[in-house]
Amino acid sequence: MRCCFPRMVLMALAAATVAVAADFPSAGLQVDLDARKGVTTDDQGRVTSWKNQVGGEATRDFVGQPKGRPDATSGLPTVVKGPSASIAFRQQELLCHDEAAFDGLIRGEGCTWIAYIKVYPQRVGLKDVNSFFGNLRNGQKYEGIWGCLDDDNTVWWGARNGLTFGRFDVNNPKVSGPKLEEGRTHFLAGRLGAGQGEVPIELFVNSLKPCATARFPVNPKADASKLSIGQERDATQHPGKESFDGEMIRFMLWNRPLSDAELKAVFEAGK
Repeated sequence: MRCCFPRMVLMALAAATVAVAADFPSAGLQVDLDARKGVTTDDQGRVTSWKNQVGGEATRDFVGQPKGRPDATSGLPTVVKGPSASIAFRQQELLCHDEAAFDGLIRGEGCTWIAYIKVYPQRVGLKDVNSFFGNLRNGQKYEGIWGCLDDDNTVWWGARNGLTFGRFDVNNPKVSGPKLEEGRTHFLAGRLGAGQGEVPIELFVNSLKPCATARFPVNPKADASKLSIGQERDATQHPGKESFDGEMIRFMLWNRPLSDAELKAVFEAGK
């Protein structure tokens, strides 16, 4: 099923970044990366740091990760010049180095993430893994959450609880939506239920009606890792191989599932 805004709404989103609304839900908001704010660049226009607008000092900075790259600056995204602010990632990433801040998301707290992005054609790395964010653990069974694109720009996300190893199974669901059209700004959101046992996991694409749903078995001992924007984890052994090509306008993350009314408030703020 194809989920989409009316064309005029998508054009409005492309012309402006997401507005800050007075009724924006703030409880549990851990990450707010806004391309209009807190972006530090070097002399070549490459982004060295993107400042989180909320949260504590330990999760304030998302910075370039030179490890594993022959050219230390090749992993830095760039600012897109034009009427709307965005940051272009081309198999690049920015990393928050706090190891434990986001562990609770898959241990029962639940979460909601929202991203406003544009997609480019994806280049071949690991087949159908082109991540625009993630906090998967490095090694063991790679528990955490991740948002991705297939090679043809079909969007999906998932959570991994660390109980089994396998790219996709009952403990590692792939919640897939539609193919995203290039050149347009898309509203993407994922919501993971709170509590123990099995909880719902949902994907929203340009709509308040979920495009796809699944169930996720919570493991209270799951050990996720650092949060990466532009890649699914701190993949120092093959940086860029599982990263997306596209633009990030805004990324937000709550450590709880937003209510339908709260999700609507965020959705309406982006129009």
